[in-house]
Amino acid sequence: MINTSPLVSVIIPTYNRASVICATLDDVFRQTYTNFEVIVVDDASSDDTRKQISQYRAPVRFVRLDRNSGPSAARNKGLELAAGEIIAFQDSDDRWNPTKLERQVNLLQRAGESVSCCISNALLRSWKGAARYSFDIAGIHPSYPEGLWLNPAEVLATGGLFFNQAVAVRRSAIDAVGGFDPSFRQLEDWDLALRLALLGGAWAFISEPLVTWNPGSDLSLTAVGLGDPIRLCENSVRLLDNILASLNGSEQSKIKRLLESKLRTSQRELESLRALRTPSSSRRAWVTLLSYVERSRRFLYRRSPMFPRMLTSPLSD
Repeated sequence: MINTSPLVSVIIPTYNRASVICATLDDVFRQTYTNFEVIVVDDASSDDTRKQISQYRAPVRFVRLDRNSGPSAARNKGLELAAGEIIAFQDSDDRWNPTKLERQVNLLQRAGESVSCCISNALLRSWKGAARYSFDIAGIHPSYPEGLWLNPAEVLATGGLFFNQAVAVRRSAIDAVGGFDPSFRQLEDWDLALRLALLGGAWAFISEPLVTWNPGSDLSLTAVGLGDPIRLCENSVRLLDNILASLNGSEQSKIKRLLESKLRTSQRELESLRALRTPSSSRRAWVTLLSYVERSRRFLYRRSPMFPRMLTSPLSD
């Protein structure tokens, strides 16, 4: 029987992942926290995802979109159906530590309603077998094993953070920002994270990696994005333009400056990527040199006092 009064709703968008969806569900149902519902949103798969779900032994709410609309639209559909006050997202080829939900729910409940998100570290595997931690990639280094992240908007204005599978977020906060932007099929996680952070207030964090991201198949949107860096960079520019247009008030002036700096960097990167596809060898050589200068500039900026560092504090019991 499906839980009719869950505190947590787990939303799983899927597209042509019939071969792994049941393993993902098994992983979710191994959680030590049990007061949750699971909603699988099939983004118009052409395989036998529906059959696999129908044979699954545990209760799962299943909905299928009429046409392939992308992960943002699929997650938004899941949000429409969700009954929980806390939302967790999982993708159909990644894994959670069994205590993920329990620890994140506990931390959010201890922190109180003003704390909208709890983000954990994640182990990110590459196609070549190497692995790194999401906090290291994002350049955030908490001073405590868990606690409060005091300046998420400042840090996220300088770059993305592995978000969707690693977060537990209050439904009220997602509603306040309008959910995912369905026009983004890439970087939708950074877009939502930024808009949530701009609501103000601290986030909770857990330094331990409670999620393992796997590179998935050729259908993985991450794989598609890495294969088309120009499109990825175009999305970054559009995302930053949208966020900047939404800002108002002097209290966000520092965030605005950080976003404007990031936008200029993304625009220069996009110009370089486009120029590298031109037939002129001299043009490509010049752009390669400029790209090296730009990478050096970013390297120095990230190590300068002007670059925002993660500010944290322990959470009092």
